[in-house]
Amino acid sequence: MDRYTVFGNPINHSKSPFIHRRFAAQTAQQLHYDTHLAAIDGFAEAVTQFRRDGGCGANVTVPFKQQAVALCDQLSERAKRAGAVNTLHWLEDGQLLGDNTDGAGLVADLQRLGVTLAQQRILILGAGGAVRGVLAPLLAQQPKHIVIANRTATKAVELALAFADMGTISGGGYQQLNGEFDVIINGTSASLSGQVPPLPGIQFSPQCVSYDMAYGTAATAFQKWGRRQGINDNYSGVGMLVHQAAISFNLWRGIEPPTQRVLDALIAESGVVQ
Repeated sequence: MDRYTVFGNPINHSKSPFIHRRFAAQTAQQLHYDTHLAAIDGFAEAVTQFRRDGGCGANVTVPFKQQAVALCDQLSERAKRAGAVNTLHWLEDGQLLGDNTDGAGLVADLQRLGVTLAQQRILILGAGGAVRGVLAPLLAQQPKHIVIANRTATKAVELALAFADMGTISGGGYQQLNGEFDVIINGTSASLSGQVPPLPGIQFSPQCVSYDMAYGTAATAFQKWGRRQGINDNYSGVGMLVHQAAISFNLWRGIEPPTQRVLDALIAESGVVQ
């Protein structure tokens, strides 16, 4: 039976086995998917051994997404732009292809939720790897302007410059923010510890949507913040998780799995909040 896994450290919390096993059952695919706790200094060795043991593909989560780039013989364009890989796929000739499905998963989930991205003013909080991974797919939707805000302003500026060839994008510090936004995306980890970045100078369009790339069994701090601001539509990243997994599954198996049924099951059985 074809074997797949997700590498990470820690990894026990991962919902990937639940998602991919549901995908397999609903598409009549015979495969085995589990988790793999790789040592912090042993990721490359773990991937090599998994392949020797018959592994066909894998997902990669923190803290190994950037390390995974160096292992790949080929990279998708979006993985190159992201500088990170979350999906490994061994090709028929034995070469290892690295892809990054995070940004495409985010866009797919926003589209599922009916969020318009074209010609919209988008604010993204954070300038780390999570944000870098979603910028190219977001810019491909041709928003009016993307603003990256980060605690360290220079990181936001540098990240915006790296993607300036794809559209109108700028970066700066939280205190420099001003203007009105249609979509606000939190790509920081602050929400997981109950914090929200300071956003003193922004306004919200009447149809503004807030989206936290994190998720949990209760509304995240960022979702609660959005409600306090009077934003009616506040979403977590659980849908992004399912959609990025579906893109990985399609890469491996050549079939698009049904995402809504799996998302509904994940919410019902694990208690995560959309």
